[in-house]
Amino acid sequence: MSLFRQIWFAVIASALIAFAGSFVASMLTARHYLGQQLTIKNNDNAASLALSMSQLDKDPVTVELQVAAVFDSGQYVAVRVIDPEGQVMIEKSSPPLAGDVPEWFIRLFPIASAPGRAQVSSGWSQFGTVELISHSHFAYRELWDGGLRLLLWFAVGGALMGLLGMHFLQRIKRPLDAVVAQAKAISERRFTRIDEPSPQELKSVASAMNAMVDRLKAMFAEEAARLDAVRREATLDPLTGLANRAYFLNQLDAALSDEDAQPSGSLLLVRLADLAGVNRRLGREMADELLRRLAAVLQAQTVDRPQAAAARLNGADFALLLPGLQDPTTVAESLLASLNDLVSAGLIDGERIGHIGSCTYLHGQGIGPLLARLDGALASAEGQGASAWCPAESAGPAHATTNADWRKLLDGAIQTQRLRLIEFPVANSRGQLLHLECPLRLQAAEGGEWLAAGSFMPIASRLSMTTELDLAAARLAMERIAAGAAAVAVNLSGESILDEHFRRRLHAQIAARKDLAPRLWLEVSEVGAFQHFSEFQTFCNLLRPLGCRLGIEHFGRQFSEIGHLHDIGLDYIKVDGSFIRAIDSQPGNQAFLKGLCSIAHNIGLTVIAEGVQTAAELAALPGLGFDGATGPAVPREKP
Repeated sequence: MSLFRQIWFAVIASALIAFAGSFVASMLTARHYLGQQLTIKNNDNAASLALSMSQLDKDPVTVELQVAAVFDSGQYVAVRVIDPEGQVMIEKSSPPLAGDVPEWFIRLFPIASAPGRAQVSSGWSQFGTVELISHSHFAYRELWDGGLRLLLWFAVGGALMGLLGMHFLQRIKRPLDAVVAQAKAISERRFTRIDEPSPQELKSVASAMNAMVDRLKAMFAEEAARLDAVRREATLDPLTGLANRAYFLNQLDAALSDEDAQPSGSLLLVRLADLAGVNRRLGREMADELLRRLAAVLQAQTVDRPQAAAARLNGADFALLLPGLQDPTTVAESLLASLNDLVSAGLIDGERIGHIGSCTYLHGQGIGPLLARLDGALASAEGQGASAWCPAESAGPAHATTNADWRKLLDGAIQTQRLRLIEFPVANSRGQLLHLECPLRLQAAEGGEWLAAGSFMPIASRLSMTTELDLAAARLAMERIAAGAAAVAVNLSGESILDEHFRRRLHAQIAARKDLAPRLWLEVSEVGAFQHFSEFQTFCNLLRPLGCRLGIEHFGRQFSEIGHLHDIGLDYIKVDGSFIRAIDSQPGNQAFLKGLCSIAHNIGLTVIAEGVQTAAELAALPGLGFDGATGPAVPREKP
């Protein structure tokens, strides 16, 4: 039994005991008082009748008339005149009257009163004795009415006491519930603080719990900062803060091969013309300043492009990856203008500035041919003079469709349900299936090709059409679960979770088949989750009670934000494939990923590797702490 119910039972029992005691005491007191009043009345009326009879003639008729006059008033059970020898001379009597008072009440509270007696004189001698016994039904009526009034008062008082008790118990229960919820959250490895309640006993408990949470958060933040430093050392150039060559090539490989990557984009290579000369003429500090300024220019080009990346490949070579950009002309011209600004700042010799090569790419191309085209474009730029940009030949358009055409295509596919899920296995280190990762496919036209999510979701995001696609993906996933799939994961757009209407519709859609919810895994990209974190937290709080598994995919590029995850109740993270590629031969990334798995496990998260390409990568993951993996190298579940 809960403490709240025990307190309620204690309050109710105390109230009933107090009421019963007060009621019985009041009724017994009232009964005794009424009995005394009846006795006094009997004595007074007997004395009055005796005095009246003493003053009149004592003939039998007169005496009987006086007795009858008193008896006929209806207030007496019996009126008697008894002679000195004890013989009844005259008697008038009637049966006792109960009135409308219940018989059980009379038996429970009997009223006892003594008969009234007085001497009747005849001169100086005794004529006899008058005896009066009053009816008690008036007293019972009064006692009954008093009991009812007492019951009514106790009922009203009990109701008021109950309301006050509920109010005070609720005041106690709310902070107690908060403490219990905090303890439960900690057991689930969610570290939340609560407001300290006013009751001193609960305040001390809440204060101790909050202090423990603060210490855990501090330890968590310290470990996260240490791991972020390891990540930066393993993946970033120490001077410029841009991606280093190895990590950039992993990002480029992901842009060319990942399932949800955009279908096309641009790649630019920037080479400073005379870095060695700058170092010799102006010194190392000025050369480093030059590199940092150029890095800031390149980094600025990635700010509004979530999947874009800038890198320093070697001493004087920088790269800029811009997924989704079909024409790099504007960016290239902006970079040339920035190089000229460096000339005016005196950091570069005006005759020898730098060169830019660019090319476009299509999803599915190989890295080698793409970089060869880019090197050719850069060589052409270097042959044109001190400062030049040269584009490589176009790789061919991916989709030259206007926004209006895309809107029509997407509307048609949604209306006619030309949508489906494909599946990729996500398995643990023993090859056992954890769930099926099911990205969405869209058919461009009846009988036409099926487009990957990377081809249409960026356009849908720009046209604010992701909500219907995400609802369709969740519906298809639940249909697949109902058909027998063990567990299915679908990706939701960051733009969709911003929409409160979408969150309510998704909740209603899943709640309608709540029995399937524990096998539904919903994930949002790292960018979508952290850019709109409060809405993402609201989304998690709304869907977690249904039993869905909630996670973040493409995790790792914003690892410094991991401190936000300790109190939102996530179930898993999927580490971005750019950290996984060639993990078997990259000790720096291994140290980072091992720490990432450890800190994620400490807050109850399952850690899954994305984009595992080779058997060597797959074999290295269990030793780093990964719970599962997905990608071309992951086999189906073992029979």
